[in-house]
Amino acid sequence: MTEVVTLGECLVAFVATTPGPLAEATIFERFVAGAEANVAVGLARLGHSVAYIGRVGGDGFGQAITRRLRGEGIDITDLVIDPDAPTGLMFRERRVLGPSQVVYARRGSAGSRLTTAEVERAMARYQDAALLWLHLTGITPALSADAHAAAERAIESATAAGLTISLDLNLRRRLWSDDAAAPVLRALAANVHVLLGSPDELAVLTHRTADHDPVELARAALELGPSVVVVKTGAAGAVAVDRAAPGDAIVRPAVPLPVVVDPVGAGDAFCAGFIAARLDGADLGTALEMGNACGAAAASAVGDQTGLPDRAELAAILRAAADAGSPDTIR
Repeated sequence: MTEVVTLGECLVAFVATTPGPLAEATIFERFVAGAEANVAVGLARLGHSVAYIGRVGGDGFGQAITRRLRGEGIDITDLVIDPDAPTGLMFRERRVLGPSQVVYARRGSAGSRLTTAEVERAMARYQDAALLWLHLTGITPALSADAHAAAERAIESATAAGLTISLDLNLRRRLWSDDAAAPVLRALAANVHVLLGSPDELAVLTHRTADHDPVELARAALELGPSVVVVKTGAAGAVAVDRAAPGDAIVRPAVPLPVVVDPVGAGDAFCAGFIAARLDGADLGTALEMGNACGAAAASAVGDQTGLPDRAELAAILRAAADAGSPDTIR
C-alpha cells in the first residue's frame, strides 16, 4: 500500500572526504543524492510506504541508485533505466566555514528526460491504491521542458485523485535564474496544498526580499494559492502559516547541533519529517518539530541520506530537545 509518491532526478554525489577547497580535494566518498530521493528515503525510514518515479542511466551509477532505493524499501517500479543517457553526477567539497562549492555533470542526464507519458503510466498504477500524498520540488521543472511538463502532469493527476500535494521550492540557481524560475514556480505553487521553502526562495515568488520577516513571507506566499506555507529558516527553526488561520503563525525552534557536519540534504530531511508527521495525523506544530529534528539528524552526518533517522532515532532526538526546554511559539 503506497502512501506517498515523488518524482525527480536522482544523482550520484561525490563528496570530498576532508574539508577544504575543491581544488585541493583528491579523495571522495560516493553517495546517492537528489532532493526527491532524499525525501523518499527519509519517509521510508520513518515507516511510510513510498514510490519513486524517475530515470537513471544504464550505467553503474544508475545501478547504485536502484540498489540503494530498493534496499531502503522504496517502490522503484517506475524508475526507468535509460540506456541512451547517463546518470547525473555531482562533486562537492566540504567546508567548515562558508557554503560548499558544487560542480554538476547532469546536462542531458537520464533524469532530465522524464516524460509525461511515464508520469501518466505511473500515476495510473496508483489509482486503486491508498495513495495519499504527492511530493515535488522546484528542481524537476528546471531540468528540461519535458521534465517541467512531467511535473505539471503529476500535479494534474494528483489533483484529480484527491491527493495532498506538496512542493519544496528548492530553487537551484545553477539551473535557472530567479527571473526564469519565478513564474514557473508560482504557477506550480497555485496548485499545491503545502508550499515549503527558505526565506530567499519565498522572496523570489512573492516579490520581496529575503530579509523580510519569515511570517510575513509565509502569509504573502499564501496568496499564491497553497493551504499551508512552511518557511525553513535553518538554525532558527521553521515557521508555518495555515490558510484556515493565517493570523496564527506557528514557530518552532531548530534542534541545536554542537557541530554541523554536512548541511546538504537537511532541507529534504525536514520535508520527510514534516510529511511523515502529517500522514500520522499530527498538527502543524508537531510536524515542524519532526521536520526540524530530521533536518538536524541529516546535518550531523556526511551525505544527503546518511543521517536520515528511523522512528527510534527520531524519538530520541525529540526527547532530547524537549529535555533541553525548547519553547513553543505562536504569534
